[in-house]
Amino acid sequence: MAFTPAKWPRKLRSQEWFGGTEKDAIYHRSWMKNQGLPADLLDGRPVIGICNTWSELTPCNAHLRDLAERVKFGVYEAGGFPVEFPVFSPSESTIRPTAMMYRNLCAMDVEEAIRAKCIDGVVLLAGCDKTTPALLMGAASVDLPAIVVSGGPMLNGHFRGERVGSGTHLWKFSEAVRAGEMTAEEFVEAEASMSRSPGSCNTMGTASTMASMAEALGMALSGNAAIPAVDSRRRAMSHITGRRIVQMVKDDLKPSDIMTTEAFENAIRTNGAIGGSTNAVIHLLAMAGRVGIDLTLDDWDRCGRDVPTIVNLMPSGKYLMEEFFYAGGLPVVIKRLGEAGMLHKDALTVSGGSMWDEVKDVQNWNEDVILPVEKALTQSGGVAVLRGNLAPKGAVLKPSAATPELMKHRGRAVVFEDIDDYKARINDDDLDIDETCVMVLKNCGPRGYPGMAEVGNMGLPPKILKKGITDMVRISDARMSGTAFGTVVLHTSPEAAVGGPLAVVQNGDMIELDVEARRIHLDIHDDELQSRLDAWSADNSGANPRPESGYAQLYHDRVLGADTGADFDFLVGCRGNAVGKEAH
Repeated sequence: MAFTPAKWPRKLRSQEWFGGTEKDAIYHRSWMKNQGLPADLLDGRPVIGICNTWSELTPCNAHLRDLAERVKFGVYEAGGFPVEFPVFSPSESTIRPTAMMYRNLCAMDVEEAIRAKCIDGVVLLAGCDKTTPALLMGAASVDLPAIVVSGGPMLNGHFRGERVGSGTHLWKFSEAVRAGEMTAEEFVEAEASMSRSPGSCNTMGTASTMASMAEALGMALSGNAAIPAVDSRRRAMSHITGRRIVQMVKDDLKPSDIMTTEAFENAIRTNGAIGGSTNAVIHLLAMAGRVGIDLTLDDWDRCGRDVPTIVNLMPSGKYLMEEFFYAGGLPVVIKRLGEAGMLHKDALTVSGGSMWDEVKDVQNWNEDVILPVEKALTQSGGVAVLRGNLAPKGAVLKPSAATPELMKHRGRAVVFEDIDDYKARINDDDLDIDETCVMVLKNCGPRGYPGMAEVGNMGLPPKILKKGITDMVRISDARMSGTAFGTVVLHTSPEAAVGGPLAVVQNGDMIELDVEARRIHLDIHDDELQSRLDAWSADNSGANPRPESGYAQLYHDRVLGADTGADFDFLVGCRGNAVGKEAH
């Protein structure tokens, strides 16, 4: 940690809009005053933007208007002037074809809003899966002082005496219906128990994972990630964050000071310890690209491979985010990493202090929720990065959510050319498949779907489920919900839609998976593989055709592969160009 606060007082960026008596300054000030603002709010004090992803069509974020007001209290108390503005809000639960397609759009919206507006610093209000990485990507590109406030998880679900995790039990109950173990009426009855308060998923799904990643990166105040959405301490966190951003502006403490290589390594190790979502891989790669850090899949394997998963939460374990918070939350996990020599303790945080200073005195209040290392869910957690002739640029698997007996497996491929092919055939009792097979799904990557939807955790055929079997090896270029589970190989790169080896897998091919060896192999001769690849063409690939116009066309043409974060090629490494001469 080597940060020297800027001199204060000094002229801030916002004064290029509001300072002086020239025509432009009077123009900007006079229009702001139509809201009934006292003149001295524009006197040179820090102007703090509140970047809000509130939307009634983003259920996870539908309570953020209240938190924005709490942020304003803190900003005013600290002598700043808060101004709230909306940005595009991609919702995991309501947007089609997939929220991932719009993460980059949200990031562009955030970047351009911060660049163009008269603010000196920004509070990022996020919650739903893609909003946290999108806001951090956009803010990192601009590199003005920024800090995250998460919306927090919803309360625990309960159904007939059973703890119900959002998402996780949706998959479990759905499979139970298909296996004939649960009626459709019971499934509908369970629906009311799944989402019974404001907030994001109460499991360690992608929303809670990314809130944890923001905290582990140092971009949110310590303790932010786990506070339930309806807990009064979530409002208090928003309030003190409003205070803190004002001082960050005075100090000129920016994302580039915090989001360093060491910070990303801390986040990767934290993801392993919490059993975090595989989606964190693609989002952290994209965020690192925005600050010019060369983070790769190899770094994920190097940093996360030997990290034990010690957070006993669904989908890997049995508890939910409420219990995690009551046990002490993410600071306890980060402290454990520090004690094990797996933390860059001097990494700078938005508090102005080091990561270790923030966590060294915390206590674990429930060792059945945050486990001792010797009782870890898995001693080698994190995200396994697999390579081989089927995934030359890598694929990922989450060991803590997989079946140990399937982590080394050889099976016959049953191929689905796209998600429609899968849906048309999976329930057919005549489908030639048994539990030893490997299910293969193509054309669901960033370009192929488009947007890389969360369809990688393919439901098993009913005839397999009726045998009492709940897991099989599944391989695709898609993503998987952070709330899902299973021995699922994801993000296979290059994706099928650009002619990666996945595109030429055929029914009956043998596939070998060896997670310990980090290997995924299509068992055909090299010459045969090359012959198939030479014969492949985009026209007969089964992928969606190139969109004719609009954002969808931009996405199709400029999105990069999952192995680099699926950002747009023209936005990677763009930090520093956002607050140029005209803005100053």
